[in-house]
Amino acid sequence: MREDKRSQRQKEIEEAAYSVLEEKGYGGTSMLGIARKSRASNETLYNWYGDKQGLFQALVTRNAEEVKGHLEKELETDHDALSILGTLGPKLLTLLTGDRAVALNRAAAADSSGELGATLSKAGREAVLPLLERVFLRAREDGQLDFEDAGEAVGLYLDLLIGDQQIRRVIGRLPVPSRKFGQDRADRAVKHLRLLLSPETHACTGD
Repeated sequence: MREDKRSQRQKEIEEAAYSVLEEKGYGGTSMLGIARKSRASNETLYNWYGDKQGLFQALVTRNAEEVKGHLEKELETDHDALSILGTLGPKLLTLLTGDRAVALNRAAAADSSGELGATLSKAGREAVLPLLERVFLRAREDGQLDFEDAGEAVGLYLDLLIGDQQIRRVIGRLPVPSRKFGQDRADRAVKHLRLLLSPETHACTGD
């Protein structure tokens, strides 16, 4: 199969997977059900994805591609860390509060096996966090921020950027954030990060 045709077929299969997931939940979703929905053969799905967990890992990975790619590209430049966070913020907020992320998180919350939650963590959070830590280490090396533990600093940034936005989306209490909201939220997160982790602040307090 030609690469462009296969890519289009995969897109159709993955769209079908989201549709079945929203309708039946993770536990009720089967490779056969997705194959029927996408009008593909069950054999094709197993050949391309391995199993249901492999298929959903592909969904999560694809959903995180823009954010992961943005970080990888920025880390190859000499851009200062806080400007990287400023451009990353809206993309990360969109990733975590978009319709697909909401569908995956709702299904993971209802999945008693914990399988989908583990897949979300491995292909999403665990793939992006090490890159974010590298951004923060650059900020410390350049004297922009001061902290002891990069993981804790990243956690603070995510708290400032995301807050309760993701959970409110998942429970249906918040609409999809606008582009302006995402940029404003990203700017706010960097502003407060500067204040909380400022080298001058830590020098004054003796931390």
